[in-house]
Amino acid sequence: MAIVRALEKLEKISDTIWELPVTYKEGMRVPARIFGTERLIREMDEAVYDQVSNVATLPGIIKYAMCMPDGHSGYGFPIGGVAAMDLKTGVISPGGIGFDINCGMRLVTTNLTWDDVKPHLTRLVDRLYQRVPAGVGSTGFLKLAPAEFRTILEEGAGWCVRSGYGWEEDLELTEENGCIKGADASAVSQQAISRGINQIGTLGSGNHYLEIQVANPENIFDREIARAFGITIPNQVVVMFHCGSRGFGHQVASDNLLVFLKVMESKYGIKILDRELASAPFDSPEGKKYFAAMKCALNMSFANRQVILHRIREAFSEVFGRSAEDIGMHMVYDVAHNTAKLEHHLVDGKERELLVHRKGATRAFGPGLPGLPARYQHIGQPVIIGGSMETGSYLLVGIPSGAQSFFSTSHGSGRTMSRTKARKLWFGQTLQKDMEARGIYVRTASWPGLAEEAGGAYKSIDEVVEATELAGLSRRVVRFTPVGNIKG
Repeated sequence: MAIVRALEKLEKISDTIWELPVTYKEGMRVPARIFGTERLIREMDEAVYDQVSNVATLPGIIKYAMCMPDGHSGYGFPIGGVAAMDLKTGVISPGGIGFDINCGMRLVTTNLTWDDVKPHLTRLVDRLYQRVPAGVGSTGFLKLAPAEFRTILEEGAGWCVRSGYGWEEDLELTEENGCIKGADASAVSQQAISRGINQIGTLGSGNHYLEIQVANPENIFDREIARAFGITIPNQVVVMFHCGSRGFGHQVASDNLLVFLKVMESKYGIKILDRELASAPFDSPEGKKYFAAMKCALNMSFANRQVILHRIREAFSEVFGRSAEDIGMHMVYDVAHNTAKLEHHLVDGKERELLVHRKGATRAFGPGLPGLPARYQHIGQPVIIGGSMETGSYLLVGIPSGAQSFFSTSHGSGRTMSRTKARKLWFGQTLQKDMEARGIYVRTASWPGLAEEAGGAYKSIDEVVEATELAGLSRRVVRFTPVGNIKG
């Protein structure tokens, strides 16, 4: 079996860092480095090793092809995959970013405690379910003209705040200030516009969710940093949500994959081991056009989460009869998954500008790095890692030793089984009742969709997060316990 061969070839660098050498597979330009405890490494599905070693064959890749502790098989790259490319010799690959471009996390504080919220939980979740559409094909309340939507693609969350759907401070606390420069709406197909124009302010389906959580005192690992991030009172209630660029990002990826498959070998002589790694030179017309379109999807997703936050603030204000400002509904941070971004990193002692692909991985900048909000410069970047709806989620912080992974870390707990298998093992209605009996009130747009997201279909979030800390990728600050959940 391939998995046995991979495990036999793995070289142990440390208790949480493992490596497949360049001799493992013909064509590897760099080693494939996998982070995780031995247990997580041995439990990763077979395809992870095949995919991460395939990534190591891509032109222009720097240092390593990497996979985070939550790694599992994906399209092209493993989910949890990270690869940095040289700007002149390297490629850009949609398979290294994903179809749900800028699927990401946003965390919001309140000054409410669990005692404050508990009597109103059912009404609050029901109101949020009404305010934030979820599920396949869901549409938002914004009615946009095509010209307005194109403006959003280039301006991101800034358009939302200027239009009254947020606060100025929200932009400071969003990665890239909620707008990545260089987005060009003319690089996007009409089909992508049509798919995305009605989807801003919606969760979507799959593993996307909106969750009310509690920060219990015993689950705070670093009280000083927790206070700096806004976690200041015992049993404080927070809101975390996870969503992306919906059908718009999917179409952008699909459009450009077709282009890359046509020109990759015939025009540029790029040969790959897996057509799902279809690529074009970053410094090529096709590569530049995809990069500009992909940035539009990044900005659409930032706008999507900004409008969702606006609706969340409305719902809390209605239920508690107080303004969102009075409830203290401030952002901690918004961090992206599924991106390719230009960043400066030290490589063998020299600073270089690289194109960093993160697919099911999240940025985790350490203290002092450009791009962090001023208030977090001396602390490091907040890192938001969602677990399953039955277990819990984490707030972490980026640390200096994260440089080893181009300041990247895990993005969630990572699946252990397919959605099809999960639907065979669990029933949505039964799962909802079981969770409510355990104190977690859930609303869902789909019973089969709820079954797919059962806690047993995922790795242990605690083990994944501990592995990121042991590997020096990020450090735990707070663990949150779910009490109310909306699933797509």
